[in-house]
Amino acid sequence: MIHGFIKMKSKNILGIDVGASGIKGAVVNLETGELITERIKIETPKPSTPEAVAKVIAELTKRVGYEGEVIGCGFPSIIKNGICHSAANIDASWKGVNVAALFSRATDKKVYVTNDADAAGVSEMKYGKGRGVDGSVLLITIGSGLGSALFTDGVLVQNTEFGHIPFNGDIAEKYASNNARKRDELTWEEFGRRFNEYLHLIEGLVSPNLIILGGGISKRYFLFEDYIDIETEVMPAAMFNHAGIIGAALYAYQMGLTKEKEGMRKEKV
Repeated sequence: MIHGFIKMKSKNILGIDVGASGIKGAVVNLETGELITERIKIETPKPSTPEAVAKVIAELTKRVGYEGEVIGCGFPSIIKNGICHSAANIDASWKGVNVAALFSRATDKKVYVTNDADAAGVSEMKYGKGRGVDGSVLLITIGSGLGSALFTDGVLVQNTEFGHIPFNGDIAEKYASNNARKRDELTWEEFGRRFNEYLHLIEGLVSPNLIILGGGISKRYFLFEDYIDIETEVMPAAMFNHAGIIGAALYAYQMGLTKEKEGMRKEKV
């Protein structure tokens, strides 16, 4: 595993997005925010234990043919200093695991890990619909659960987890996620009205200037947008399914620059 700080010589970084059903990755050109390799997707192992997922991360890195030293990873958990603090949509054995250290050992590269929705939000704020928007912007990812990323004047408030707030006798993502739509066999109108209830709650709590909807379902926003009537402007994400990959790569680059500057300062002392 790489130790110490790494000089960030390239803006072509491998981004990996760990999801409940699939683990996706590609090399991203951070000058443009575009994927410059084929996006590789490998099924998330069942059960999704740390050891099993780490093997997939290593396999994906090899299949992409990535020769860089730094990787970014979006992970479906509260992440603090690389450590997993929740396990809502992953195996319970992840809690307390240093995800960054585990993936770094598996790939023999420096891996920076952040919450998956936060990664998607970082991407959308840099390259997508959040770019240049003042005030507060909230990204909500609609998938197996509901992820969230909140920004104030472009600054991320980490690990918000608005999909886990109490709602209708459970947590919100059990009522208004894409999994809930499939489970309850909802029509798009039924789902739209249900999701609208959730947005009214969020609007009352956060009062954002803009809400961006991400995740795979964002491509189909036109099917339920007529049932959304909150005051806040709502729009689908520009980055769609690539947001998590791109944001993870950008996060790794930013963290790498920070560590590089810290390392250089220490060398001068």
